[in-house]
Amino acid sequence: MKLALIRRQFSATGGAELYVQRLLGALTAAGHETHLFAEKWQGQAEGVQFHRVDVVGSRAERPWRFAEGVNAALQHEKFDCVFSLERTLKQDVYRAGDGLHRVWLQRRRQFAPWWKRPLVGLGAFHRHMLALEAQTFDPANTQRIIVNSEMVRGEIAQHFPAFPQERVHTIRNGVEVKRFKGVSRTAARKRFGLEDNDFVQVFVGSGWERKGLPWLLKFMAGRSDDPHLKLLVVTRDRMRGKIPPNVILTGPLNDVEAAYAAADVLTFLPIYEPCANVVSEALATGIPVITTSFNGASELIDPGINGHVLDDPSDLATLGMCINHWRARSSAEPVKTRQPLDLELNVDFTMQVLKLAAGKRE
Repeated sequence: MKLALIRRQFSATGGAELYVQRLLGALTAAGHETHLFAEKWQGQAEGVQFHRVDVVGSRAERPWRFAEGVNAALQHEKFDCVFSLERTLKQDVYRAGDGLHRVWLQRRRQFAPWWKRPLVGLGAFHRHMLALEAQTFDPANTQRIIVNSEMVRGEIAQHFPAFPQERVHTIRNGVEVKRFKGVSRTAARKRFGLEDNDFVQVFVGSGWERKGLPWLLKFMAGRSDDPHLKLLVVTRDRMRGKIPPNVILTGPLNDVEAAYAAADVLTFLPIYEPCANVVSEALATGIPVITTSFNGASELIDPGINGHVLDDPSDLATLGMCINHWRARSSAEPVKTRQPLDLELNVDFTMQVLKLAAGKRE
């Protein structure tokens, strides 16, 4: 097959792009002719033909301009299947890895201070994103959709009921499981200055508002009298305000698996996450996860078995009870997860959908 993949920004080293890297590798290894359309990229993917889509305009205009640019570029060649990982104007398969922009705006309004709520979603950027999203979820423009959680599938059914549910495929995110196995816990704890009897939460991610870090910092500030409760924060975000003394900032890490190895539980309280990879990474390491029902990856959690799910990310009392549950367990054995986490399965299932879409074109 001759395949076109669309990704506005591609990096051959970024952790968030691991899925694209593996998919490109699998497609080329299987003998498919693979083309990548992007505004910019870093590194190389062997056997992939790159097509630069030049975009000019303000931040508000650039997503729409990119979509128009890709649409024009695709007219110069014929492809068996066009697979977009961005909101674009016309494609055979769209992977809704970012969820729905309109739901993200709803969550922001829900958790913003009262005075800020009327301002959420104003501006040209959001208008363009909502319009582009409506184009993408029009069944006349997209043949099939891949979602990474049942949560996002439900959101599509609610906000775009005209799109046939039988053309929506749930394929969960995968991780490179072996990467998160066998890291020395002792060495990792020593590296981050942790003591043997410390109970350590870990937070991994960027995006101050969306991923719930302010609530974790507030929680830790209220537990400053507990010398052995620690929070390890792995983020590239610039921190705001005073950082409690029981919080350890690592900055961004190339070997994030060390942070998981040092921790006892992942605490990750987003207001909107289609399916957070950090949940799969923590579970692959074998540590439990405390997250929210606004995270599609919460579908991987069996409460009390491999984690807990909060209905309200700001509910610090319930967060404390969940932490105490895992702190009190007598065994440090890795937690069990019913659903597979391996990235290779994700790639295999994705290729099946691409072949199905290509077959419909014939």
